[in-house]
Order: sequence, then structure tokens, then C-alpha cells
Amino acid sequence: MRPSQDRRGSVKTAPKRRSLVKAAPERRSLAPAIDIQVASPLWKAQPLAEQTVRTAIAAAVAALSTAAGEVSILLTDDKAIRALNRNWRGIDKPTNVLSFPAPDATPGAPPKMLGDIVMAYETLAQECDQEDRVFLHHLAHLTVHGFLHLIGYDHQTDAQADAMEGLESKIMARMKLPDPYLARDLGHA
Repeated sequence: MRPSQDRRGSVKTAPKRRSLVKAAPERRSLAPAIDIQVASPLWKAQPLAEQTVRTAIAAAVAALSTAAGEVSILLTDDKAIRALNRNWRGIDKPTNVLSFPAPDATPGAPPKMLGDIVMAYETLAQECDQEDRVFLHHLAHLTVHGFLHLIGYDHQTDAQADAMEGLESKIMARMKLPDPYLARDLGHA
């Protein structure tokens, strides 16, 4: 039990009680700090977007026991993500999500920056329309996808893609959201 203070600032503690049940040890939070910047007014159409992003990252961290750190999220539009995609990947078109993993921190240093995730509203909305997806479900999935890239996962080979997609499906299930790959795997997407 935590001590409390009286009006004079003296610490008071409650009398000790015997219990047959041991208290659970305190768990240190592994959740990274999340900084979300909304750089496009289009996101106002989705007032739950920021909470969805936070929930998705928390679910990914819980599923993977990821170390603490900081993640920066930029919710933007197609014009901005197209410029980033062109400058960093040499692909001159918008995309749904980009991830920029931070360089590894010094061992023993305080929690590090894990990286940046950038998502474009119009591309997300267009994919939802074309694939009959719920916007916030798709946003949660792309947040998880982007986060996995920040912590080292990739999908350059079939084996990597299978592993990453399996994790994404598991994390989505933890949030009680549909498997983003189920329709494709059943031949419906």
C-alpha cells in the first residue's frame, strides 16, 4: 500500500494486514511514448483516428513485449506522402503508409526513438472504398504494419511476408478487429 500524507506533510502508512494472496509484482510499462501530429485537415473526418493509432501500437507492444521508446506518427495527405515516397524510396506516387526506423541507440542509454510512421488519408480512404474495409480497422492495421517495420520486421521475401502478416493478424485479433488478410486469402480481395 502506498503511503499518504496528512495536512502537515507527514507520511502515514496503513497498518500491515496479513494476506494469503501475494500481490502481483508491479509491471513496468513497455509502451512507447507516442507523438501524433495531424498535418492534414482531412483527418477531421475521422475523430477517433488518434485513439485508434494509440490502441494499435499498444496492442503491438503487448503482443511482442517490445522495449520502451518513442514513436512519432504523422497523419497527412497524399501530396505530402508522395513527396516523402519520392525522396526516400524513389517512387513518385502516394502510398498508404511509410515507416522510418530510427538508428539503433547506444546500449545502456535511456529509451530510444523507435522511428516515424506516416499515413496518408486519401490513399487509406480509397483502399477502404475499393476493398470494402472499415476506415478505422484499416488505420489500425496500417499502424501495426508500420510499427512492425520500426522494430525490424520486413516483407521482402515470402517467408518474411508470411511471418509479418501472421503477426499483424494476431495483433488485430488482440484488438478484436478482423484479420486484414482473410478476404485476400479466401480469394475475395
